Amino acid sequence: MTTQVIEESRNNRAAPVVCDENRSVFTPSVDVMESENEYIAHIDVPGASECDINVEFDQGVLTVHAGAQDRSFAGANQLVSEYEIGDFHRTFRVDEQIDAGKITAKYTDGVLTLHLPKVAATVAHKIPVTSN
Repeated sequence: MTTQVIEESRNNRAAPVVCDENRSVFTPSVDVMESENEYIAHIDVPGASECDINVEFDQGVLTVHAGAQDRSFAGANQLVSEYEIGDFHRTFRVDEQIDAGKITAKYTDGVLTLHLPKVAATVAHKIPVTSN
Protein backbone atom coordinates (compact mmCIF):
# COMPACT_ATOMS: atom_id res chain seq x y z
CA MET A 1 0.00 0.00 0.00
CA THR A 2 1.37 3.40 -0.98
CA THR A 3 1.19 6.19 1.55
CA GLN A 4 0.08 9.62 0.46
CA VAL A 5 3.36 11.50 0.36
CA ILE A 6 2.40 14.40 -1.86
CA GLU A 7 -0.77 16.26 -1.06
CA GLU A 8 -1.92 19.05 -3.32
CA SER A 9 -2.71 22.20 -1.38
CA ARG A 10 -4.72 23.86 -4.15
CA ASN A 11 -7.95 22.14 -5.18
CA ASN A 12 -9.41 24.45 -7.84
CA ARG A 13 -8.16 23.32 -11.25
CA ALA A 14 -11.13 24.34 -13.39
CA ALA A 15 -10.42 27.93 -14.38
CA PRO A 16 -7.34 30.13 -14.42
CA VAL A 17 -7.03 32.77 -11.73
CA VAL A 18 -6.62 36.25 -13.20
CA CYS A 19 -3.68 38.06 -11.60
CA ASP A 20 -3.91 41.20 -13.74
CA GLU A 21 -5.85 42.23 -16.81
CA ASN A 22 -3.21 40.90 -19.24
CA ARG A 23 -1.95 37.72 -17.58
CA SER A 24 -3.57 34.66 -16.00
CA VAL A 25 -2.27 32.06 -13.56
CA PHE A 26 -2.95 28.46 -14.52
CA THR A 27 -2.81 25.28 -12.45
CA PRO A 28 -0.63 22.91 -14.50
CA SER A 29 -1.52 19.24 -14.91
CA VAL A 30 0.63 16.88 -12.85
CA ASP A 31 1.30 13.14 -12.91
CA VAL A 32 3.04 11.62 -9.87
CA MET A 33 4.58 8.15 -9.87
CA GLU A 34 6.35 6.13 -7.21
CA SER A 35 9.35 3.87 -7.66
CA GLU A 36 11.25 1.98 -4.99
CA ASN A 37 13.62 4.90 -4.28
CA GLU A 38 11.75 8.05 -5.28
CA TYR A 39 8.63 9.86 -6.35
CA ILE A 40 8.60 11.40 -9.81
CA ALA A 41 6.33 14.31 -10.74
CA HIS A 42 5.74 15.38 -14.35
CA ILE A 43 4.32 18.91 -14.50
CA ASP A 44 3.07 20.43 -17.77
CA VAL A 45 4.35 24.00 -18.24
CA PRO A 46 4.23 24.60 -22.01
CA GLY A 47 5.73 27.80 -23.32
CA ALA A 48 8.03 28.31 -20.33
CA SER A 49 11.79 28.35 -20.60
CA GLU A 50 14.25 26.91 -18.09
CA CYS A 51 15.18 30.37 -16.77
CA ASP A 52 11.50 31.20 -16.13
CA ILE A 53 10.86 28.16 -13.89
CA ASN A 54 11.21 28.42 -10.14
CA VAL A 55 11.02 25.37 -7.87
CA GLU A 56 11.24 25.92 -4.12
CA PHE A 57 10.96 23.73 -1.05
CA ASP A 58 10.28 25.43 2.28
CA GLN A 59 8.88 23.96 5.50
CA GLY A 60 7.33 20.93 3.81
CA VAL A 61 5.81 22.87 0.90
CA LEU A 62 7.03 22.33 -2.67
CA THR A 63 6.14 25.26 -4.94
CA VAL A 64 6.44 25.35 -8.72
CA HIS A 65 6.06 28.62 -10.58
CA ALA A 66 6.72 29.09 -14.30
CA GLY A 67 6.15 32.00 -16.62
CA ALA A 68 5.40 31.51 -20.29
CA GLN A 69 6.75 34.15 -22.65
CA ASP A 70 4.39 36.18 -24.80
CA ARG A 71 4.39 35.25 -28.46
CA SER A 72 5.43 38.02 -30.82
CA PHE A 73 4.31 38.28 -34.41
CA ALA A 74 6.50 41.01 -35.89
CA GLY A 75 5.30 42.12 -39.29
CA ALA A 76 2.06 40.09 -39.16
CA ASN A 77 -1.49 40.76 -38.06
CA GLN A 78 -2.84 38.19 -35.65
CA LEU A 79 -6.24 36.98 -36.90
CA VAL A 80 -7.10 34.33 -34.28
CA SER A 81 -5.74 34.03 -30.76
CA GLU A 82 -6.69 30.90 -28.79
CA TYR A 83 -3.40 30.39 -26.97
CA GLU A 84 -3.64 32.15 -23.64
CA ILE A 85 -0.40 33.41 -22.11
CA GLY A 86 0.09 33.31 -18.38
CA ASP A 87 1.98 31.89 -15.46
CA PHE A 88 1.77 28.38 -14.02
CA HIS A 89 1.61 27.91 -10.27
CA ARG A 90 1.16 24.80 -8.14
CA THR A 91 2.00 23.96 -4.54
CA PHE A 92 2.22 20.62 -2.75
CA ARG A 93 2.67 19.63 0.86
CA VAL A 94 5.50 17.09 0.90
CA ASP A 95 5.76 14.36 3.52
CA GLU A 96 8.89 13.94 5.64
CA GLN A 97 9.65 10.72 3.73
CA ILE A 98 11.28 12.88 1.03
CA ASP A 99 14.96 13.82 1.17
CA ALA A 100 14.44 17.53 0.39
CA GLY A 101 18.14 18.22 -0.12
CA LYS A 102 18.28 15.78 -3.05
CA ILE A 103 15.23 16.98 -5.04
CA THR A 104 16.18 17.56 -8.69
CA ALA A 105 14.35 19.19 -11.59
CA LYS A 106 14.71 18.87 -15.37
CA TYR A 107 12.73 20.70 -18.06
CA THR A 108 12.26 19.09 -21.48
CA ASP A 109 9.70 19.77 -24.23
CA GLY A 110 7.27 21.69 -22.01
CA VAL A 111 7.36 19.18 -19.15
CA LEU A 112 9.08 19.79 -15.82
CA THR A 113 10.19 16.52 -14.21
CA LEU A 114 10.89 16.54 -10.48
CA HIS A 115 12.69 13.67 -8.78
CA LEU A 116 11.87 13.48 -5.08
CA PRO A 117 14.15 10.86 -3.48
CA LYS A 118 12.86 8.95 -0.49
CA VAL A 119 14.76 9.15 2.77
CA ALA A 120 16.89 6.01 3.08
CA ALA A 121 14.91 4.78 6.10
CA THR A 122 11.67 4.69 4.05
CA VAL A 123 13.07 2.64 1.15
CA ALA A 124 11.86 -0.94 1.40
CA HIS A 125 14.59 -3.43 2.13
CA LYS A 126 14.85 -7.01 3.33
CA ILE A 127 15.82 -7.49 6.96
CA PRO A 128 17.99 -10.52 7.55
CA VAL A 129 16.93 -12.91 10.31
CA THR A 130 19.68 -14.54 12.37
CA SER A 131 19.66 -17.15 15.12
CA ASN A 132 21.78 -17.57 18.23
